[in-house]
Amino acid sequence: MPAAATPPSPPAADRVYSHVKQAVLDRRYEGGTLLTEGELAQAVGVSRTPVREALLKLEMEGLLKLYPKKGALVLAVSAQEIADVVETRLLVEEFAVHKSVPAPARLLARLEELLDEQRRHARDGDLRAVAVADRAFHAEIVRNAGNEILSRLYDQLRDRQLRMGVAVMEAHPDRIAKNITEHTEILDALRAGDAEAAAQCVHRHVSRVKVLVRGEDR
Repeated sequence: MPAAATPPSPPAADRVYSHVKQAVLDRRYEGGTLLTEGELAQAVGVSRTPVREALLKLEMEGLLKLYPKKGALVLAVSAQEIADVVETRLLVEEFAVHKSVPAPARLLARLEELLDEQRRHARDGDLRAVAVADRAFHAEIVRNAGNEILSRLYDQLRDRQLRMGVAVMEAHPDRIAKNITEHTEILDALRAGDAEAAAQCVHRHVSRVKVLVRGEDR
């Protein structure tokens, strides 16, 4: 039997894009960090041309600000961005959780799986994985509402949600356990068929993000 063909490696610009974006979302490149084309080219093992292409794409996504002949500045999460994301999440998620009652067994089972993932990643101390599972928990409820336009809108918030989620957990390690508890409350309300209780749980849980990122929580 012939050996399986080795899949082609991604184009150079895509490799740079993935490298930088992942580091920004994981906060290995924090807000205020200046990235140079030369350093990134060396880190990924490519020439400067694909680096420029990747940085332009990341600037369009609002993660970087390019400065000719200097490099790219990683943009910090602004108070306005936090407020905008939380406001949009509340509009979408409270609607979606209402639409999810009565909740189908498939949704309840998937939410339980995602809660287990969060617990496992929390035990391992993997904040990035916790944030991904956290975001997936909420996205599952939004998808279940069956509104494709809202689902696409919500997906556009993905990167901002992940970045904020990691920031919150780094600044407030106790929030990891509290988030899991609050997700459990949302799931319990859905399982009980109580749309109002589920929406109230979502509202409290999502609203707290704005307070936490601003450092106002006690």
